[in-house]
Amino acid sequence: MSQTTTNPIPVDSDSGYDMGIVKMFFTATVVWALVGMLVGVIIALQLAWWPANLGLPWTTFGRLRPLHTNAVVFAFAGNVCFTGIYHSMQRLLKTRMFNDTLSRIHFWGWQLIIVSAAITLPLGLTQSKEYAELIWPIDVAITIVWVIFAINFFGTIAQRKVEHLYVSIWFYMSFVLTIAVLHITNSLVMPATFLRSYPIYAGLTDALVQWWYGHNAVGFFLTTPFLGLMYYYLPRAAERPVYSYRLSIIHFWALVFLYIWAGPHHLLYSALPDWAQTVGMVFSIVLLAPSWGGMLNGLLTLRGAWDRVRTDPILKFMVVAVSFYGMSTFEGPMMSIRAVNSLAHYTNWVIGHVHSGALGWVGMMSFGMMYWMVQNIWKRPLKHPTWASHHFWLATIGIVIYTIAMWAAGLMEGLQWRALTDAGQLANPIFLDITLRLQPFLWLRLIGGTMYLGGAIMMAINFWQTIRGPEPIAAEPVAVGAD
Repeated sequence: MSQTTTNPIPVDSDSGYDMGIVKMFFTATVVWALVGMLVGVIIALQLAWWPANLGLPWTTFGRLRPLHTNAVVFAFAGNVCFTGIYHSMQRLLKTRMFNDTLSRIHFWGWQLIIVSAAITLPLGLTQSKEYAELIWPIDVAITIVWVIFAINFFGTIAQRKVEHLYVSIWFYMSFVLTIAVLHITNSLVMPATFLRSYPIYAGLTDALVQWWYGHNAVGFFLTTPFLGLMYYYLPRAAERPVYSYRLSIIHFWALVFLYIWAGPHHLLYSALPDWAQTVGMVFSIVLLAPSWGGMLNGLLTLRGAWDRVRTDPILKFMVVAVSFYGMSTFEGPMMSIRAVNSLAHYTNWVIGHVHSGALGWVGMMSFGMMYWMVQNIWKRPLKHPTWASHHFWLATIGIVIYTIAMWAAGLMEGLQWRALTDAGQLANPIFLDITLRLQPFLWLRLIGGTMYLGGAIMMAINFWQTIRGPEPIAAEPVAVGAD
């Protein structure tokens, strides 16, 4: 929090709550954030300067790229979700987690899964499916750990001390249930050996199931749980009630109904029947309405607190996160339109879109939440308040450079691929020539990613020194509209 901010971070009474599990997931989040982002910077360097592959099979782009995506999505973002869920749901339900042992099994099981991924992916052990690369024994472990988490989650709901389920809990429930269905359905295989397997789906069916899973992994792992976190932590940080609770309920039901059908837009101009492609496109476009409703609800929650946004980096992170959520959820539906997709598909524009959501929405919301939580959980003032502001600007400028570079590179790629001469022949028949023209944009991506990583390193040092600080913060009343 900025030194100029006058409103202190409210601190909950931790009596009766399991704060140990929250601290464990919080610490894991910071560690895996640094790992995942560092690998991302390394592979960005490899694309701009090929000798960075080091000439080793384990360090090539093809091996490290799935490691990067799994580390950022399931290690960093996953641990963020679990941190926020374990912290907020105990307060929203006014009860301790159902079973402390299950909480610990969930934590250690999830970390072992991440370590297993970090070992197997560089070795080339993969199922070659986007966001589902892990081999079948790890998939089985994920299922077991997820069931343990679900038992603990719904057991806590069953023993709650309040009647009403706050909207964040609904978003969390969609996260727990839908990810279970997606993972199990997409991971059905016939094991051949301990390390190899064959999918039970064939051809087009396999592709459809994969992208039904792949798109909804984004929707229900990187969107719905973080919306639940937004509806809890944004009002807490702003000390304002949610602008429209009714709109938040509409946002939830519209989003979960529409999102699940949007996957086929990844298979436009493929062998998938036209009607199925059209269904994916239509639902993607309609998805814009609830997404922007949620964005506006988040921004309007800050009514009366915009003066604090100028000085409080926690609110700055959250405002930028919600803004990137709105931008990404506009860009995605537009890219699902056939005419736009024909230009954007397979280009770096898609990479820019994904990272504007992952780094802009998920990353910035995570950082804002964590700056709020580190003071709340450990009851310490932030060691370096100005560092939080520096982190905000590094991350914001970094992701803007990154996304603009990828948008420009993608548009250039798409236009040059389809460019024709007067004779109707390809104007750029040599693919490598177009690739070489991307070099300046790839270096800009590296610069933006490095800035983003630098901010995360500052955050980690700040958190470490804050946690070791000697001065506890006196308890403050719970913020309005949070619980």
